[in-house]
Amino acid sequence: MSEPLVTLLAASWVARNWAALAIAITCLSLAIGFAVIMTYYVRICLNIFSDTPPPLSMNPVDFQRLEGEAVRFRSWDGTSLQGMHLSPPPNSEYKGTIVFCHEYGSDLYSCARYTRPLLEAGYNVFTFDFRAHGESSGIDYKPLQWPSDKELGDVLGACAYVESLLAAEGKPAEIGLFGISRGAGAGLLAASSNPNIKAIVCDGAFDTHNTLIALMKRWAHIFARIKLVYQNHPDAFWKTLLWLMMRFAQPKLGRRFPSVLKALTDMQPRPILFIHGQRDSYIRVEQTQILHAAAPDPKYLWVVKRAKHNQAVALVPKAYAGRTVAFFDKHLCGMEIPEKNITTDPADIEVA
Repeated sequence: MSEPLVTLLAASWVARNWAALAIAITCLSLAIGFAVIMTYYVRICLNIFSDTPPPLSMNPVDFQRLEGEAVRFRSWDGTSLQGMHLSPPPNSEYKGTIVFCHEYGSDLYSCARYTRPLLEAGYNVFTFDFRAHGESSGIDYKPLQWPSDKELGDVLGACAYVESLLAAEGKPAEIGLFGISRGAGAGLLAASSNPNIKAIVCDGAFDTHNTLIALMKRWAHIFARIKLVYQNHPDAFWKTLLWLMMRFAQPKLGRRFPSVLKALTDMQPRPILFIHGQRDSYIRVEQTQILHAAAPDPKYLWVVKRAKHNQAVALVPKAYAGRTVAFFDKHLCGMEIPEKNITTDPADIEVA
């Protein structure tokens, strides 16, 4: 077939199908443009996800360290972790054992900031270093502020270790859990699969997925200079962007980031006390309110006025001690404690 004839036939085909061809080219252009834009968005979101540490004081020093019996135990995947047993005053009647899960960037000694009143009230406390923190292994692991399956495995390993000790001593393998920020999220994930966790205190808890969407919206001016563009994305856009980012982030980082919100939705009823600072500028109070709404009863929410991220214990120490001790007395020890001891808010009196 001669070249002029081929050209003539092609021109004829285009003339007959110009409308379909225009639609196809338009759709292809839109798809390519969308892919380019989303790739750009995902790259920036990955930076927010991986390289934005929370604006809080790591390893807080506003407490006197507690010393106890140091031990080594294994995470769920075999990683060697450092733990420490803390005991109540001598001759105290055993009330229960509480596993403490510290915040990102801290260590097992930070438990003194939160659990000293529990020790004085008669509770045993087991605190530990998450991997790549303190004396725990994980030299090749880069921890992030988001609870992953690795931190979940660390909490499950700590709980299994404590439960085995309790069983060996002839005590019920029932424990309480006290988590701070990322440690709270990892603790909630663990509780959803471990029925031996009977009562949970969460300070500064958040769901990774909802928090990331909130942060992306808050910092949307990084993505686009024109407000009309970034202020009018529907929720479906942000959810799609989050999904794409997770598809890139999880294999790249070698871990998964389970949904704390989904874990709460699927959890068997467990008493949970949520604590959050009203002036938390990093994890907004709305994030804990979302978790509280999804949690099964019985549940409590204490929003501490004027407190920033993880600072309620420093702002209102007496109220903090009173509420946490009353909560575990009622829901772990099984004592007859009036609900008002957990729900009454004396915070304004302390900071007046």
